[in-house]
Amino acid sequence: MAKDDLHKAGGYYPPVGFHFRVEFINIGNDNDVRFQSVGGLNMELDVENIKEGGQNLFEHKLPGRSKFSDLSLKRGLLLDSELIKWVKSALYDREYEPAEMNISLLNSDHDPLMTWKVFKAWPRKWNVSDLNASENSVMVETLEIAYNYFTVQKG
Repeated sequence: MAKDDLHKAGGYYPPVGFHFRVEFINIGNDNDVRFQSVGGLNMELDVENIKEGGQNLFEHKLPGRSKFSDLSLKRGLLLDSELIKWVKSALYDREYEPAEMNISLLNSDHDPLMTWKVFKAWPRKWNVSDLNASENSVMVETLEIAYNYFTVQKG
């Protein structure tokens, strides 16, 4: 059965959200693409309200600029990470080198189904989970990444 026939016959299943890869272009190594979660792939339009003289029943609503949320990336703490060196360089030394990122949703063959291309990304915040002797959990680091915008590509 052809792939197009599967879509028509109701044999399509949405992709799983747990198989993905995060790449920082020219930063990091193979371990720096493994994250537990990615949040904040959001885009919205500002709305400009225009009041028209003599018209008191409503305001005109016009689309404004696009806004993109900061990304939140979580993973187990790595002891030697080129990505964290980039983060520390920005946070400690105030040396910002914006980076490009690819966030890819993968299929069962590890090939990209969709890729979010993130432009002019820079680290905004770095957080490490609490140290707690009464828990047996893995140390998790969270990165908040600010960026200008993203585009979405199939494949």
